[in-house]
Amino acid sequence: MSPSLEIRNLELYREDTRLLGIDEQIFGGDILTVMGPSGSGKSSFLNWLTGTLPSGFHATGEAWLNDENVCQLPPHLRHIGVLYQDPLLFSHLSVAGNIAFAMPKGNKKQRLEKIEQALEQVGLAGMGSRHPDNLSGGQQARIALLRTLMSEPKAILLDEPFSKLDTQLRVDTRQLVFEQIRTFKLPAIMVTHDHSDAEAAGGKVIHLT
Repeated sequence: MSPSLEIRNLELYREDTRLLGIDEQIFGGDILTVMGPSGSGKSSFLNWLTGTLPSGFHATGEAWLNDENVCQLPPHLRHIGVLYQDPLLFSHLSVAGNIAFAMPKGNKKQRLEKIEQALEQVGLAGMGSRHPDNLSGGQQARIALLRTLMSEPKAILLDEPFSKLDTQLRVDTRQLVFEQIRTFKLPAIMVTHDHSDAEAAGGKVIHLT
């Protein structure tokens, strides 16, 4: 069975105002891009998917992830990873500690080996013991990506994750993120204001008004 995230007949409202309607299926390795002005419901759509829709909003419709209706599940059991604008790294933990935080429990030695391999893959070999506050913005973005991937999500949401990076760093980080999404065959949804993000993603684009 190929991985997929299916949004079935979603209608999202703020109070009595309808914000959006989405009916889409995203297969593993594909990226659906959602664009629109502030207040159009982009972030609320992601909140709905993760089960964290704020009060004042409500929705009808369903989200099916690999043939399971995740709307019935609490947020921590939905297995949906999110990358935000800010890396949101824990400053009281090392780089390795940040990545390990989200990983499934298991043999400590094996987990550390996995972390070291992952760091090597993104050009950060040997940096597991470093303090995240001493890393550059691009390095922090890569650590945030690894933390999300090592939590073994079944789908990934990108909430303007490249917007605070300068142009070249944005291109490099974006390429790395999209490569990982394709390698892990994760269905992905990206919210962005930037047309170059949408172009680079190469998938369907939905424009909200």
